[in-house]
Amino acid sequence: MLAITGYVDRWSIRPGETLNVMISVQGGGPYRARIARVICGDPNPKGPGYREVPADWALEGEHAGTQQDIFLGSWGEVPGVTLPAGPVALAATVWPTRLAAGDQPVLAWAGAGHALVLGLGADGAWCRLTTPAGETLLRAGLPLTERAWHELACVIDAEGRLQLRQRPLTPRLDRAEAAEVSALAAPFPGGAGAAAIAAERRDGAHFNGKIERPRFTAGDGGAPIAEWDLSRAMQTDRIEDTGPQAAHGLLHNLPTRAMTGSSWRGDVHRWTEDPSQYGAIHFHDDDLGDAGWQPSLSFAIPEDWQSGVYALHLETERDGRTHRDNIVFHLRARVPGSQARVAFLAPTFSYTVYGQFQKAGRQARIIPRSLEWGALPQAPDGHPEYGVSPYNFHSDGSGVVMSSMRRPMIDKRVNQIHLVDPSEGGSGLYWIAADSFVTDLLTRKGIDFEVITDHDLHAEGVELLSNYNVVLTGQHPEYHTVETLDALQAYLGQGGRFLYLGGNGFYWKVVPHGTGPWSFELRRAEGGIRLWETLPGESYHAQDGSYGGLWRRLGRPPQQLVGVGFSTQGEYIGYPYAFLDAIRDPRVAFMRDGIEDISAPGAPLGERGLMGGGAAGHELDRADVTLGTPRHALVIGRAVLTDPSYQPVNEERRDHTWPAAREEIIRSDLTFFETAGGGAVFSVGSMNFIGALPVDGYENVAARLVTNIIRRFADPAPFPPPPPS
Repeated sequence: MLAITGYVDRWSIRPGETLNVMISVQGGGPYRARIARVICGDPNPKGPGYREVPADWALEGEHAGTQQDIFLGSWGEVPGVTLPAGPVALAATVWPTRLAAGDQPVLAWAGAGHALVLGLGADGAWCRLTTPAGETLLRAGLPLTERAWHELACVIDAEGRLQLRQRPLTPRLDRAEAAEVSALAAPFPGGAGAAAIAAERRDGAHFNGKIERPRFTAGDGGAPIAEWDLSRAMQTDRIEDTGPQAAHGLLHNLPTRAMTGSSWRGDVHRWTEDPSQYGAIHFHDDDLGDAGWQPSLSFAIPEDWQSGVYALHLETERDGRTHRDNIVFHLRARVPGSQARVAFLAPTFSYTVYGQFQKAGRQARIIPRSLEWGALPQAPDGHPEYGVSPYNFHSDGSGVVMSSMRRPMIDKRVNQIHLVDPSEGGSGLYWIAADSFVTDLLTRKGIDFEVITDHDLHAEGVELLSNYNVVLTGQHPEYHTVETLDALQAYLGQGGRFLYLGGNGFYWKVVPHGTGPWSFELRRAEGGIRLWETLPGESYHAQDGSYGGLWRRLGRPPQQLVGVGFSTQGEYIGYPYAFLDAIRDPRVAFMRDGIEDISAPGAPLGERGLMGGGAAGHELDRADVTLGTPRHALVIGRAVLTDPSYQPVNEERRDHTWPAAREEIIRSDLTFFETAGGGAVFSVGSMNFIGALPVDGYENVAARLVTNIIRRFADPAPFPPPPPS
């Protein structure tokens, strides 16, 4: 564990509202806390430098800290189940995925001084009876096949005879897997107790794989005592008992629901059409939902704090060294639009989905430079105890579907780098630290702004955006819900102005947890750049039954919203743009203010940058009228990337080749168009673009161009419609 870390209970907050901060100090002990408004989160000494404005905070100073632990692994808890004296059977249908991990509980009960557990391990099923007199353990002794369905059962009768049985639903021809063993144990008196599915308790071993129909019966195949239909209450963390006791339970740590069960036939792919074929839940030993830490600091946001990006800085002393962390939150204006008519829309959905992205070797690579620059030296691959991201695989090899913000996200910080930039003098930033280049530009140019988040947009819709003349994105607004896309589309339809300052945006659909967007569900269906894909029959979200995947495949390609969409990806290597003839169009005369002589067709912009060495890089978007780019749009600049690592994204390919010239697809387009009601959109279509803004103190061509656009977009004077073609 980190010496000190934590998380907040929300991404954004208003003055007067209470922020809860959960903090853990390893081993306990004192820590120091302070808060600052972050102007620039880049620690690179060759860049603009880390800049902040200290906040006057009543709780600044030293506090007593306690250690708060992380318990990985999803499971189901049933607080009350009464079992009769034997015969009693524990049974379940299972699809194991990581038998090499050792003994893993499938179904457990404990009460009245007795415990009975049915489990599975490398040598097949096992059953353990624990009584005041001792313990009896039975093992089947025959390994079972991973990713295949099996029936398991354990029976204890009133005289104490313990029986264990395993049976594959589809027998193999090359080896036997069915087994039945028994032994004499102690009598089982039954009584009141608690049950657990996929674990015995939260801090023990956890099952990896699917579980279906966990149940207690009166003897082998007898009348049900308790049976949990895991296809019910799908959109919740609740599990429902269909037996006579109605012993309902609660799921912990976000296992994956809406999973095909043993009866799935392939004729149904949407679980809502026949839930009986989706009676399985996939549990993992590295799932993490709500860490459940207790608040360490709680305080009301002062009324005089300015809207912006804030960081709670934490420090503690250990082993003669100062250990640090910071936790970011976004402060809105109490009344939207009261402080400014320019809004920076922080992509907090993407921050959450990317949270705890464990990339092998990242921490080791960044530590030397981080220490040299005074930056945070942490990365998730060095601290897997805080869970995984949907950009990882679970320990059993399955894709991570669920993400959560109710845990430390140690890679979503300021004063932090994420890779060793291959360009000379580069910063190597992503996410929050990279997005601070936008807020730094606004601050230096004297443009007042407010900060809002994806979470605010999801909750409040177009009514929130209507308070602003112009809205700006960050580097990578990739993940969106139906609600956020609807709000943006409606805002543009009523004359709003929008600057998309990133790349690979508006790409994947996510659905929030049924209790709110603290967690998101992601189904990587069909196409797209993805590390894993959903299995057949599992492309519909559990939370609302809707189909998952790319917004492009769902009929809402990014080109329809912002004029450009993801088309190519490559290494973190940046290239310059060149202005095209459209930069001289009278419709964009405002863009050339002060740069008339250096914005001629063919002139470069963004040829230097703090992210990859140039403005066009990593993940790039292009205009395409066939996908929805308005036909009146102007492409004022273009970058065509020649590095061989840049290739078409999956959804752009029709076969194993791209049958056209490179400039048709391996490019980024600086795109402008007017919208109904006097609005307008400008999109850069590159993840590295904002890294070019700070060059020469934000006085380079790219920065001046963007500043001109922001100023004109903030002007309420409507944009006239384009002339007839």
